[in-house]
Amino acid sequence: MNIGELARSAEVNIDTVRFYERRGVLPRPDRRPSGYRVYTNATVERLRLARALQSLGFTLNEIVGAFHASDRGGATCETERWRLEAVLERLDGKIRDLRRTRRDVAEALAECAAGRCRFAGPKLLSSRPPRPSATDVRRDRRDGRANSTD
Repeated sequence: MNIGELARSAEVNIDTVRFYERRGVLPRPDRRPSGYRVYTNATVERLRLARALQSLGFTLNEIVGAFHASDRGGATCETERWRLEAVLERLDGKIRDLRRTRRDVAEALAECAAGRCRFAGPKLLSSRPPRPSATDVRRDRRDGRANSTD
């Protein structure tokens, strides 16, 4: 199959196929005398597996390492378990960071509800009267009233 057929079968675009080849996720394909790449069904499966591993949180370097270990024939669950553990540890770190960020946002929201908005600056809302909008200024001038900003 050609690169377009591979891309369609694996539900990716052609640039993704080329990128994965450059990064070592996919092996260099055989080429026809015309120079066109030739792919097999095994390449489709490898590409789908790479995408599935990415969706689990594997980096491309981790995927390449796992594929190389598998290609050498020595990969087992015992020898490769550390890769999953590394992904899980990274995900746990991201979850901790998100929980901390969520807590900070919830605190900021509570402060806003109590009238202490972090985004208004120190004493910004309580020390200055609100500035009239351009519409207020035009209306006041039209009605003949003086405006404090004039």
